[in-house]
Amino acid sequence: MIRISTIFIAICMVLIAASLGLMLYSLAGLSVSESAIVALTALTFLILYNAVSMRLRDRTDVGSQIADLSRGTADLARQVAEFGRRMSAIETRLSATDANGQERIQTVAGEISELGSLVKQLASSVAAHDEVLANAATIVRQVAEPAAVANETPPVSAPADNAPMDAPAAIASTSAAEAPLPPAHHTNAQLLVAVRNAIEANRIDLFLQPMVTLPQRKVRFYEAVARLRDDKEQLLTANDFVGTAEAAGLMGQIDHTVMLRCVQVLRRLMVRSKDVGVFCNVSGATLSNPSVFGQCLDFLEANRILAPSLVLEFKQSTFRHLGPVESEHLAALQRLGYGFSIDNVTDLRLDPRELADRGVKFIKVPAAMLLDQKQLSTADIHAADLSDLLGRFGIDLVAERIEGERAVVDLLDYDVRFGQGFLFAPPRPLRPEGATTPTEPATSAASTVDAPARKEEKADAKFDARAEAPRVTGNAALVSRIRPSPHAAAPLERRADTKGH
Repeated sequence: MIRISTIFIAICMVLIAASLGLMLYSLAGLSVSESAIVALTALTFLILYNAVSMRLRDRTDVGSQIADLSRGTADLARQVAEFGRRMSAIETRLSATDANGQERIQTVAGEISELGSLVKQLASSVAAHDEVLANAATIVRQVAEPAAVANETPPVSAPADNAPMDAPAAIASTSAAEAPLPPAHHTNAQLLVAVRNAIEANRIDLFLQPMVTLPQRKVRFYEAVARLRDDKEQLLTANDFVGTAEAAGLMGQIDHTVMLRCVQVLRRLMVRSKDVGVFCNVSGATLSNPSVFGQCLDFLEANRILAPSLVLEFKQSTFRHLGPVESEHLAALQRLGYGFSIDNVTDLRLDPRELADRGVKFIKVPAAMLLDQKQLSTADIHAADLSDLLGRFGIDLVAERIEGERAVVDLLDYDVRFGQGFLFAPPRPLRPEGATTPTEPATSAASTVDAPARKEEKADAKFDARAEAPRVTGNAALVSRIRPSPHAAAPLERRADTKGH
């Protein structure tokens, strides 16, 4: 369809050519034929010029359209490439997820098969026990019939004087029944089996021992100590199972369970008071194992809000033999805001600056080591200056394994801020949440955790009463200072340190 502008241009060109011919005919005196030829020539020239100019203008428009089309094609190609890259990434993730799912399914299938074998073993054991009980009942019945015939004569009544003598025996038997089981003695193979069974059956108990401020003796932290129970409900201390568990690669599972329970205990404790913390022992084997440490790191990152109150405790030997992997793992924990503590200190050759750079906030030193003059002769610094030196780098000194009042008095001269030991409180078991006895109502684990706090309040009241009492001086003060405490007279087994790994 011809556009209006084209028709207008054509009319204009005809008018221009006709005007030119008319001017030549009237003014120049040319003939009609000559004027018509000149007019047609001018019209032809105008038509050619218009055609060429339109062709050039169309070429420019087409060129710009082609350039726009090229840019659009390039953008489309980039979008297609990006879409392809995303599709390849999604396919890679799907394949990895499929592989992980298959591995988990295989793991679950293996565990189910192992559980089935354990159930079969349990069924066979129960059947054997039933058979033994049936045989024992038959034997008891056979023995009881002749005894009933022999006891047909009435028994002679016991004198009344024997009743008071039987009462202590009954009390002793009751105490013996309620007394804790003695520590188990296992060979290496039996100990490994006991540790493995305890982990699988979740027989990992948590004991809490308070750490108090000196001299106020106010509870500021709790140290979580792990104990394992074997099949006979006998406790295995850390000194018993740590070496075996590390050699068998089971220490990571124990540390992960203890870490989980420490976080639970800390959350319950912080409901009562924000100024409380928990020390959680971590093994060097867990720190050097990337897979196990990855699980612990994910858990700690999810609970990083508790980082100011949760202190991770390591041995001094672990800090002295840090490799690249261990150093990287410690740095990851430090970036999350967690502080560290060092225990099992064997000497006082310490570098506070390096320890502070690694995130160490506490150093636990046995009270006997701080007060031992022979040990101080080989140390780089005197014990009286150790607390001040560590404090310059933000590290607090903790005196552990305190068993007597005399040691507390001597440690106050060394400006020790925190103390821990049987003098203040032994490690006490943490009752699982919801555990009850047949004769008492159900209570939560918070009541068990709050028991040391209530004892702390009583101790504070007692300490305040002592502060208000008149101060004893002279010979009386000397006698009270050298008088042995009731804790010092306790048996050595009770005062033995039950510290965790």
